[in-house]
Amino acid sequence: MASTDSTRDRIVAAAQAEFARHGIAGARVDRIAKAARSSKERVYAYFRSKEELYGYVAARELAVAAEAIHLDPADLPAYAGQLFDYFTAHPDRYRFVSWGRLELGADPADGTPNPYSRAILGKVETIRRAQQVGDLDPAWDPVDVMSLITQLATAWIGQPELAALAQRAAADPSLAARRAAVVRAVRTLFPPAPRPGSAPS
Repeated sequence: MASTDSTRDRIVAAAQAEFARHGIAGARVDRIAKAARSSKERVYAYFRSKEELYGYVAARELAVAAEAIHLDPADLPAYAGQLFDYFTAHPDRYRFVSWGRLELGADPADGTPNPYSRAILGKVETIRRAQQVGDLDPAWDPVDVMSLITQLATAWIGQPELAALAQRAAADPSLAARRAAVVRAVRTLFPPAPRPGSAPS
């Protein structure tokens, strides 16, 4: 049993690396099998298709990210900082997610949300509930809140040419300065909603 689990684990790890490099369409099951020291037949014994394998790895990646990144709608700057830290530390995971978002696109015609849509919908509802109880300015659409924070937090990892330029041209070229800019921008856009009777900040 341990051998079977080890083979499956190797296949999943090899698939994550393959999808991060080549996307879903460009990934090759024979390369995954070779990297996993297995065979295509064994890969298909576990996963019926390349798309099913991607979906499995994506669900696992989202679970790992959820453990590392905690959305507190009363402190969105901290959430943005966590996003920045996570993907800066794991650029392969950022590439993996980016390929999935690009290639999966909109949800299927049957309305079943893809793994990324499901994760985002959960966060959108968390933000909506925070607005309803007064923890966050309700003037923003929760979907826009999620979109803007994600874009700000991943701006540097998603635009390596700008990250390289910052190292040469920014007044402070450090990664910490880029992170501070992300957190400051999110704090400016989405300060916590003032509670009745609270002193102005």
